[in-house]
Amino acid sequence: MGRRWLVIAPLAVLLASACAQAAPEEELHLAEPAHVEPIEGTELARVTLTERAAERIRLRTAPVEAGGRGLVVPTAALIVDTDGRFWVYTSPEPLTFVRHEVELLGIDGDRALAAAGPPAGTRVVTVGAQELWGAETGVGGH
Repeated sequence: MGRRWLVIAPLAVLLASACAQAAPEEELHLAEPAHVEPIEGTELARVTLTERAAERIRLRTAPVEAGGRGLVVPTAALIVDTDGRFWVYTSPEPLTFVRHEVELLGIDGDRALAAAGPPAGTRVVTVGAQELWGAETGVGGH
């Protein structure tokens, strides 16, 4: 039993000293999961995610469709702001997202009819929109 302590004691001291020494802040730099860049002349921002961040939030998109009286948008894509305005996030380039206002006419199950919004065929975020909103507005951030 005495020999076991001879092996464990130095290991415990080594682990304790490693935990006690914090690495300098510059060594702890981690890539930000989202980069937010204001779009000049608007209240909007361009949100660019890292590939890892998009995977982590399981980001998914679906196309806006042309409907009989307007556009059809998946309800999962809708965000409502504090003023009661409806928005979706479009993806003009891979891993880049921009908020686009939607003029909502009504909702039928998982589909929303819109009088105005992104053009038919535009991909909108259906999973991960809340996280994009949080990154853009700072809501839910640290």
